Amino acid sequence: MSTVNFILNGKPVAAKAGDTILDVAKAEGYFIPTFCHNEKLEPFASCFVCAVEVEGRRTLVPSCATTVGEGMVVNTENERVKKARKVCVELLLSDHTGDCLGPCMTSCPAGIDIPGFVSHIANGDDQAALELIMNNMPLAGCLGRVCTRPCETACRRQLVEEPIAICQLKRFPADQAVSKGWKNVPGKLPSIGKRVAVVGAGPSGLSAAYYLQMLGVDCTVFDAHENPGGMIRYGIPSYRLPRDIIDGEAEVIKELGAEFRFNTKLGTDVTLDQLREEYDAVFLGLGAQSASSMRTPGEELPGVQSGIEFLGKVSRDETLPIGNEVIVVGGGNTAIDAARTALRLGAEKVSILYRRAREQMPAWDEEIDAALDEGVILETLAAPVKVEPAGERLALTCVRMELGAPDDSGRRRPVPVEGSEFTVEVDDIIAAIGQNVDASMAPGLELTSWRSIQADEQTGQTSVDGVFAGGDCVSGADIAVTAVGAGRRAAFSIKQYLYGEPVVGDKSMYNHSMGELNEIAEAVIEPFKKEARRPMPHLDAKARAKTFEEVETGFTEEMARAEAARCMECGCRDAHECALRDYATAFDVEPSRFAGSHRNFRRDDSHAVLVYEEHKCIQCGSCVRACDELFDSPCMGFVGRGFEARVKPALDRAMVLIADEQLPQLAEFCPVGALTLKTDLVATLKPGEFQKEEG
Repeated sequence: MSTVNFILNGKPVAAKAGDTILDVAKAEGYFIPTFCHNEKLEPFASCFVCAVEVEGRRTLVPSCATTVGEGMVVNTENERVKKARKVCVELLLSDHTGDCLGPCMTSCPAGIDIPGFVSHIANGDDQAALELIMNNMPLAGCLGRVCTRPCETACRRQLVEEPIAICQLKRFPADQAVSKGWKNVPGKLPSIGKRVAVVGAGPSGLSAAYYLQMLGVDCTVFDAHENPGGMIRYGIPSYRLPRDIIDGEAEVIKELGAEFRFNTKLGTDVTLDQLREEYDAVFLGLGAQSASSMRTPGEELPGVQSGIEFLGKVSRDETLPIGNEVIVVGGGNTAIDAARTALRLGAEKVSILYRRAREQMPAWDEEIDAALDEGVILETLAAPVKVEPAGERLALTCVRMELGAPDDSGRRRPVPVEGSEFTVEVDDIIAAIGQNVDASMAPGLELTSWRSIQADEQTGQTSVDGVFAGGDCVSGADIAVTAVGAGRRAAFSIKQYLYGEPVVGDKSMYNHSMGELNEIAEAVIEPFKKEARRPMPHLDAKARAKTFEEVETGFTEEMARAEAARCMECGCRDAHECALRDYATAFDVEPSRFAGSHRNFRRDDSHAVLVYEEHKCIQCGSCVRACDELFDSPCMGFVGRGFEARVKPALDRAMVLIADEQLPQLAEFCPVGALTLKTDLVATLKPGEFQKEEG
């Protein structure tokens, strides 16, 4: 066969006559994106994303259908070519309807593959569910009990009736591991010979240590307390989060090789400079454990303490006498926890004083209801004014409040009602109105205006070389799952730093969405029948109020399977193999650049094996050509013309009516998620991110 000599990206190349530019470029190691090209099929040149420039030609040409010629000068990578490819992808996205990842997953600060693990539970594979959770979050048992569930707020099932019980399902496989004795220590990469000091054994520090160990980085975790957990141990009562659950999940991190040094306080027992000298990098997960002041005269009196101080003493099993009457000031989960704990310590009357209405309380509704069921009294629209001694008791003067105009948080601002002061006598006052960051133990770091540590949101890098930070010490008091996500992101950034690579953090992929809850088409919701959410079983209110036994007893297998089956499977089965998503990420597209209508949602899952989602189809024609060229079958074809053209089953029938045994093979020809197999889990992460250390 004759040889053709031409120039490819400035380099002389010899190729066989008849070869396409795409074939030769791939053989020479150049990347050219394709949608409609498949080596098993004849060239089609419909998508034009493989376009290249040939000198002397006025327009770009499709490399998949253009053969090389003698003396041809080809450029596959210049700005003109890159711009054209980006436009091609943006045009495809302009009418695309679908989600890469479900809204539950994108709203999770830790990025947990929620549809994936829920699918595993529904299918009865709890070990696979736990492994998938732990790919992004090592504290499944802990956060399955105390997470504030931003994922459930985003869950589209609420458009049918109620969100999926995602948090409680996250707990289920972790509980199964404990009850069945599963060994859930993941694999890890071989050691790279570098050491990192992790300061703080709370959610962010435990997360950072977990992923660093998995990435082959040896960690030493320092903590001022005597046990791991940080705020989830010393700020959350054991009736919500038993201590053995925390210890068990910290033990996994120890088994990965992390060393723990407790009763070691930064700034007292060891300094940041000492850690920087001894270790290759430092991660600070200091938390926000300094209580906010009530700014009320008399709050320094004996008998007045912060919620965090109070809960910490209880967690450490310190002797803590409590009076008969207790008032807790605040409206968050810490206030609720403190009130319920006071009851369990023997207080006869416990009241919560909150300056706004119940609807504005930041605490979970379920926790408020649980407290009321146990006998806690809720006094809303009232605020403390001053504390004074009253013999052996305390006199708390309060003022009634009314709601005025909204403040910066969007909540209506409480305004004192003139002449409404009243005084109550109590034995103890617990102030639970927030926490602050104490960064004084790590001098030299740049701080924010809120006195938290200044760190890059994506990488965790601070102003000091080799020092990273994450969690509450950066964000201020926040939810535990956010801290876990920050620790994970920092771990990937620290490894980049240790290798001398650009510190950019874990890459984020393009994500397409069908929109907010109020933008979801009725066709998405219509197939689902109403089915009540499974309630979490719990101990009787009167009995539990006198004990620290865990209140929520967990789902049974039957409940977990049924609840998981309620999942609508938002997200795409092909999200991590989708060429459209890959190229949208690579080309940094602007999906809304070309305005216009979007395809109507149309999902056909009537076939036993195959699912066809017409709204995701990019009309590359691969499935149509496979039917024609390989299978000699008319099962898929083009219908309509121009912008109305669509790929549909023959005669626009339901997939189940197409009696073709080769139909399931079409999934391999679809470069996006329009044709997928039912055996594929929605949005399941690729396996093999971490590999077990040999030996």
